[in-house]
Amino acid sequence: MDTIINVIHVIAALSLILTVLLQAGKGAAMGSGLGAGSSQTMFGSSGAGNFLTKLTTGIAILFMVTSLTLAVFSTKKKSSSIIQGVEEPAQKQESPIPTDSTSK
Repeated sequence: MDTIINVIHVIAALSLILTVLLQAGKGAAMGSGLGAGSSQTMFGSSGAGNFLTKLTTGIAILFMVTSLTLAVFSTKKKSSSIIQGVEEPAQKQESPIPTDSTSK
């Protein structure tokens, strides 16, 4: 179940990026008065504004729901640590060479 929601979350994130990039900025209407903006838009001069707005809202809602669902799933999992499986280090052994304070 967790994997399915992760996949949906990634697809929603990529789709959200794509739909936001498809939308024309607010300053794009300034150039359309001279005919420059309407010829370069994908859906015409004003045809896609409402559709892309609703699509972006829907994908954003899906993204938020999957984010909250993944957050709830992560709190229910029992946390584990890598350090729990590591053994304690061996005790430091004395060196075989004696340290004599009288040597020159």
